[in-house]
Amino acid sequence: MNEAIIELAKVSAAYNGELALQEVSLTVQRGEFLAIVGPNGSGKTTLLKVVLGLLRPLAGRVRVFGRPPWQLGTERWRIGYVPQVHQADLRFPVNAYQTVLMGRYGQLGLFHRPGPRDRAAAEQALERVALSELAQHPIGKLSGGQRQRVYLARALVAQPELLLLDEPTTGVDPGASESFYELLSSLHAEGLTIVLISHDVGVVAQQVDQVACLNRRLIVHGRPQEVLSSEALAQMYGCEAVLFLHGRVPHIVVERPEENRS
Repeated sequence: MNEAIIELAKVSAAYNGELALQEVSLTVQRGEFLAIVGPNGSGKTTLLKVVLGLLRPLAGRVRVFGRPPWQLGTERWRIGYVPQVHQADLRFPVNAYQTVLMGRYGQLGLFHRPGPRDRAAAEQALERVALSELAQHPIGKLSGGQRQRVYLARALVAQPELLLLDEPTTGVDPGASESFYELLSSLHAEGLTIVLISHDVGVVAQQVDQVACLNRRLIVHGRPQEVLSSEALAQMYGCEAVLFLHGRVPHIVVERPEENRS
């Protein structure tokens, strides 16, 4: 029987004083790999903040594991979160291992120091993302792809049931990006529920089993081959858009309407 991990019902939300989401209804079942795609400014990150409980909606209902996310309390460990690479302060003097170990602090509580079990979990998480040999490297000295794997390990160290990622390959070179998506696919195959925020429709279409197209409103939600039509993309991007395959990676061509061409 399907179990809803995330439930949004007619959610509207504002960010920086502007309406960013308008009556969005969306359900994510346990075990799904969902990509939420759309152009810049479409409300993707705002939706993620609502699911994380960092932003209260103006209207509508949001439930994560059956309750409002800001009421999860000690069960927040059930959600793993990977931010965009550029959101981190690379001047902070920590190495990869210490960064991953921070992911255990939510379960430890105040005034508790990491113990042998926590340290072993951090080592196992680094091994899971194939970065054990870089455990003592300063986080600021790693490449963008390596840092994102460290942040993924930090999200996984608490063994969450839901993994949320916000544009995880922005600024990462294509080879590291492909490797990162392959790692996510293996985590999904192990049963982890994953929600990935991205503007890159073509790349994620090959990895996920569900796609939600967002442009402040939810345009369409379903299997990639069903929703990535030119009509849905046109509604997202406000112009003619075509998805085509070239080699292993699909691409999008966005064609401006005649009246907007110079």
